[in-house]
Amino acid sequence: MSRIGKQPIAIPPKVKVQVQGQRVFVEGPKGKLDFELPRRTAAALQESRLVVSRQGDDAASKALHGLSRAILNNMVRGVNEGFVKKLEIQGVGFKAAVQGKALNLNLGHSHPVLYPIPEQIKVTVEENTKITIEGPDKQVVGQVAAEIRNYYPPEPYKGKGVRYVGEKVLRKEGKTVQ
Repeated sequence: MSRIGKQPIAIPPKVKVQVQGQRVFVEGPKGKLDFELPRRTAAALQESRLVVSRQGDDAASKALHGLSRAILNNMVRGVNEGFVKKLEIQGVGFKAAVQGKALNLNLGHSHPVLYPIPEQIKVTVEENTKITIEGPDKQVVGQVAAEIRNYYPPEPYKGKGVRYVGEKVLRKEGKTVQ
């Protein structure tokens, strides 16, 4: 049995979970999410817990069992508490601002980069260089953060670019004049 998959998911009081066949719907104070379970897995509500089970005992079923349980747990946590990723911009003249439903990034290019903000995602900018991304879906929050970082990843010589808060960038020594 999958060690992660066999653990039940505790459902907080503010969260509603519905299981309709292979589809699981989760609703809470931070938003609504749904997930289609893989063919070899099933979910059931038992009191205030969500239990994921599998049909077979082959390696693929075991892997999908643990994966499905982890995704459902992230959904329950996300609609209750939400997920947060923080980015920081370093570089002279580099800045960000939220304009309506888009994030405007000035990253040293000849043009500003406009990143459209997806539904259910909240982006805030503090001090023009600190970006906070919040939302109920862990995968979407991480994807948005990765896409914004990908516009100008931190470079190793001067350290300029967009990086996660707390990310260490290994610096290289530049050319030396003889």
